[in-house]
Amino acid sequence: MKDSDSAACPGVGRIILKVIEVSLKDNPLFGGNMDKHIIIDNRFCGPPTSGNGGYTCGMLANFVGYPAEVKLLAPPPLGVPLMVKQEDNHFILLHGEEVVARASAASVDLEVPHPPTLDEAGRTVPEPEIFVRHAFPTCFVCGPQRNAGDGLRIFAGPVPGRNCVAAPWIPDSSVADSEGMVRSEIICAALDCPGAWAVFADELRIIVLGTLAVDIIRRMRAGDPCIVVGWKIGEEGRKLYAGTAIFSATGELYAKARATWIELK
Repeated sequence: MKDSDSAACPGVGRIILKVIEVSLKDNPLFGGNMDKHIIIDNRFCGPPTSGNGGYTCGMLANFVGYPAEVKLLAPPPLGVPLMVKQEDNHFILLHGEEVVARASAASVDLEVPHPPTLDEAGRTVPEPEIFVRHAFPTCFVCGPQRNAGDGLRIFAGPVPGRNCVAAPWIPDSSVADSEGMVRSEIICAALDCPGAWAVFADELRIIVLGTLAVDIIRRMRAGDPCIVVGWKIGEEGRKLYAGTAIFSATGELYAKARATWIELK
């Protein structure tokens, strides 16, 4: 979730990962030093006119490999070519001359809590105020105005007796690759908003994602029931820190993330 727009987001779209080779030089990572472009499809919005933060981070982190850390520097625009350029050990995402995001390899040192069961996650209930005052109701990940099969509809609620929020999630085939595995950028998206909802458990605020560090241990298959967990780590001024993780129905860790959120004033 990024920015403060409130108009409706376009509906169902396809996962579009458009990569256009622009130039080729020596680069061991790609077999050539090439600038590329990605396009964030309208389906993957956070605010209505910009990309979901986790999804955008994942699109750029895919160039780095995992674990990776991505810092968002500007709202990612939708439906336009964004250049991915390598500078030393970093990859930057550009809209014209504006730097949208910067990514690099990173470790994700995070103490991950034991997950609730799938049944416990399914019984959690978010505070009703979150739905009423949702700043971005068409967000791809947590927007209540998105239909099943379009948005992810991950609504993480407090787990009784625990300092975390959780939600069940069953990814569908529209977010999977040709082999039926959920795409890495979708996993990054699913790791995004539950961290914000963990922060909301203390106090409802308008916050935007600043940095996301992600480690994907293993991708899940479409149709596999998952448990998504988020927890607040701390805060410092306008910065709020949260952790998130995705588990299998039997508690196997699929992925984890550490996020820095910025509160808007």
